Amino acid sequence: MESYLARVVRSGRRRADVFSRGYRRVAPVVLRASVGLVYLWFGVLKFIPGASPAEDLATRCMSLLTLDLVPPGVSRPLLAVMEVAIGAGLVTGLLLRVVLAVFFVHMAGVFATLVLLPNDVWVHGVPPVPTLEGQYILKNVVLIAACLTVATRGEERTRSGPAFSRAPEPAPHDDGRLAAVTLAAAAAPGPRASAVDRLTFSRPGA
Repeated sequence: MESYLARVVRSGRRRADVFSRGYRRVAPVVLRASVGLVYLWFGVLKFIPGASPAEDLATRCMSLLTLDLVPPGVSRPLLAVMEVAIGAGLVTGLLLRVVLAVFFVHMAGVFATLVLLPNDVWVHGVPPVPTLEGQYILKNVVLIAACLTVATRGEERTRSGPAFSRAPEPAPHDDGRLAAVTLAAAAAPGPRASAVDRLTFSRPGA
């Protein structure tokens, strides 16, 4: 007789399988929306002066990237608008390709800080150790990996759509074999020839 523990284990495995199958269908959406919520939160903080711990680093990096053409008083709200727009696009899925392109451009600027402001993000030594600000930047590798997954899954769905589906090829007709049968039957007298005639005229495409 099956023990109570074995029944609990089997039931748990069955429910885990059901959950796994269901979650796989929504996993890309959950991943996309979670990254979007993070971006929305960080973007909203940049609208409030002094609320974001990365505000000073972000505005100084923006000034370096734009050769001081964009002052910190302008770059902070610009970054806030960009991050909120990225977050809203990821959460809703609207204009997803455009949003992902802007996301990767933004990430390029974020990681440029590691080179442009090394004294702020690295403790010099062997090996170099990231400061708290440096760790704040490096953790964005996870966000990049998540958005790469979202982007590639979107391309897979696009390529598997009707425009990319191949039409079924018609079954080839073995005309050589049919011709051989026709010739052999034509040499025979009587009913066999008429049977082959019926076969010949009932052949698809004839």
